[in-house]
Amino acid sequence: MSVLRLVFMGTPDFAVPTLSEIVGAGHDVVAVYTQPPRAGGRGMAERRSPVHEAAARFGLPVMTPVSLREAGARASFAAHEADAAVVVAYGLILPKPVLDAPREGCLNLHASLLPRWRGAAPINRAIMAGDRETGVSVMRMEEGLDTGPVCLEERVPIGPDMTAGELHDRLARLGAGLMHRALGALARGTLDCRPQPEDGATYADKLSKAETRIDFAKPARQVHDHIRGLSPFPGAWFEVAGQRIKVLRSALAEGSAPPGTLLDGGLTVACGAGAVRLVEVQRAGKAALSAEAFQRGARLAPGTVLA
Repeated sequence: MSVLRLVFMGTPDFAVPTLSEIVGAGHDVVAVYTQPPRAGGRGMAERRSPVHEAAARFGLPVMTPVSLREAGARASFAAHEADAAVVVAYGLILPKPVLDAPREGCLNLHASLLPRWRGAAPINRAIMAGDRETGVSVMRMEEGLDTGPVCLEERVPIGPDMTAGELHDRLARLGAGLMHRALGALARGTLDCRPQPEDGATYADKLSKAETRIDFAKPARQVHDHIRGLSPFPGAWFEVAGQRIKVLRSALAEGSAPPGTLLDGGLTVACGAGAVRLVEVQRAGKAALSAEAFQRGARLAPGTVLA
């Protein structure tokens, strides 16, 4: 396979397997662009992004511009004289001069089957919507939000109890291999990219704190999809006895009572229709616990209302 001169642009854990894949394939990664270090953790120390850490391990030069809109940043990017840029969850908008700078343009790995779930949170939204299938797509980037022509895609079934974290990890690995294939085709001059249809386009809005609270008045299936679609982060939650409890896993169950009512000692909760069993929960700042282990300490009695 021909070696390509590449710029890699990405930030979170999801992007790391793709960076590792293209470095392992022998491509010449001349620069890695990622979000600047941010304060976090109990001491609020500055933390480098997962991609920054991976690039440092590979000995690659790292760029952390706050924006790519300034003339200096655009000129610096163009000076890499890259064959292509590989973009995976970078988090900054690429203005047209940046999109046009690489000889073969910019290839983006997106965690959905486009045009469904364009936008910021495709993995979470697919599960929260109850989708039974999703995947990863490689597209040529243009100025619109995830609207570029699709070159390759790979489909993945979403299991009925699969969490966003589990789907994230599977798609990250699958996407790395898909981008590897796309770059091979690009190097051979055989990469075929086709315009997206507008039919079926949906948008995966960024997750907000306001939507993480569990609404037990909804049908059990929707409650279950909400929980697993937000697990492990940011996490769906309820309150009881003044404590906020995050739910990491749930299962569909049977039972009927006013929504939010605890039906038994095993954390089965009535919903607007049907019930869910809370399988794994977590108090703020504490380790995750099975329902049984949680109940040994909490001792929530049947009839308790979770809000």
